Amino acid sequence: MAAEQDPEGRAAARPLLTDLYQATMALGYWRAGRAQDQAEFELFFRQCPFGGAFALAAGLRDCVRFLRAFRLRDADVQFLASALPPDTDPAFFDHLRALDCSGVTVRALPEGSLAFPGVPLLQVSGPLLVVQLLETPLLCLVSYASLIATNAARLRLIAGPDKRLLEMGLRRAQGPDGGLTASTYSYLGGFDASSNVLAGQLRGVPVAGTLAHSFVTSFSGSEVPPDPMLAPAAGQGSQVDLAASVEMWLERVCGHLGLGVQEPHRGERAAFVAYALAFPRAFQGLLDTYSVRRSGLPNFLAVALALQELGYQAVGVRLDSGDLLQQAREIRGVFRTAAAQFGVPWLQSVPIAVSNNIDEEELVRLAQKGSEVNVIGIGTSVVTCPRQPSLGCVYKLVSVGGQPRMKLTEDPEKQTLPGSKAAFRLLGSDGSLLLDVLQLAEEPPPQAGQELRVWPRGARESRTVRPAHVEPLLRLWVQQGQLCEPLPSLAESRAFAQQSLHRLSPAHRRLEQPALYQVALSEKLQALVDRLSARGAL
Repeated sequence: MAAEQDPEGRAAARPLLTDLYQATMALGYWRAGRAQDQAEFELFFRQCPFGGAFALAAGLRDCVRFLRAFRLRDADVQFLASALPPDTDPAFFDHLRALDCSGVTVRALPEGSLAFPGVPLLQVSGPLLVVQLLETPLLCLVSYASLIATNAARLRLIAGPDKRLLEMGLRRAQGPDGGLTASTYSYLGGFDASSNVLAGQLRGVPVAGTLAHSFVTSFSGSEVPPDPMLAPAAGQGSQVDLAASVEMWLERVCGHLGLGVQEPHRGERAAFVAYALAFPRAFQGLLDTYSVRRSGLPNFLAVALALQELGYQAVGVRLDSGDLLQQAREIRGVFRTAAAQFGVPWLQSVPIAVSNNIDEEELVRLAQKGSEVNVIGIGTSVVTCPRQPSLGCVYKLVSVGGQPRMKLTEDPEKQTLPGSKAAFRLLGSDGSLLLDVLQLAEEPPPQAGQELRVWPRGARESRTVRPAHVEPLLRLWVQQGQLCEPLPSLAESRAFAQQSLHRLSPAHRRLEQPALYQVALSEKLQALVDRLSARGAL
């Protein structure tokens, strides 16, 4: 199976990104003559994250890339030989060298799909030894991606559709791979852009960024720009000394704000001028390095108005400390009076961006009605998922040789559902989501308009439902190692995720104490569970 020849391939996981017991089990299967037995595993989670009622499926693209590139190199096999008993039959290592995923088939929820407990995110079938080896890498690729996408979706639901959300958590992420995954799947979950340049290069995530406080504090005000001249935006007319023009505007701005012309920090102003000369069409001011009211704001206005004379329009300001909501209101008020005073209408609507350890609670404040915040940068709270650092996905064997397998255990919550299965979403006549139903793959699919008896998970009694529409959930993506259809782009999966979230009822979309979405079993699947449970209890 050939690896994809694209830049993203460099981000593919390697086969030894796994737990040692996968290799010890592989040896056990091989020694027992069972390496080629046909088996099926399901990857799913048991509880929705963050106390919510939904999750977003993500990571499929990474899984497909991993499968297509899967091959143990000589160095990989040599290391496994050093970790396994020294008397291991050398023929086993020859078997490992020949392994690939040409016999593997994958069905999965499309990325961006709503996912609920017990419904497979992935179904992986193929030779037992190979699909066992895939467990840990697939869990690693799906669990964190889905957790990040769900966390980002929650933040998007809080912010509403109009606020621009920027992911800027790379420096807070759990290592480089975690940073790339977080940037990728926060975008899928609803963020607009990322500060992570590598996510832009490898994954096509829109990137955004301007300047930090270090840029501002590096200037003292004594610096002389090597070329302070700036041509008009239209490209015609004489160049203007921007630094000199800013000084003239500063007097007018300070007079308007009731400030002394010496109060705004010279070094900050020099930094703004330098940035404006580099980015005249994308000038943004970071206002809180010294004092927002007495320095950052007047310096920004002086530079913005000097640029305005040349036909340029500043793109925004940013705050990174203090009461962000209150400061944004005060800044908006200043922009409105300055727009009227200087006859520059666009100034009153300059976007205000904020950052500074913003979590769900602070986001609720910033997104409230009447807020003047337009852009919100979130780092730690999106990439580290502090409310729940793991989705808890599992990868469980459900059949071998066409025969169902079931894990019983002493903990009912950890019991698995046996057999190869299909999954369907049942909808009402208005398109509302009624429930998801799991059934054995051999059963005919539910039919719209026909009554169906199902067993809700966790309930003691069955119920009947008559769906107006039925949607199959699991699509065939890889069959015998071959990609069956092109994977959607990341942007397409992002749009699908937003469509999926809009289909949720307000009660299920609610982030605190939501109504739980129902997942049910068909009568035939429930009967199989009961039969195997009774047999295991004997």
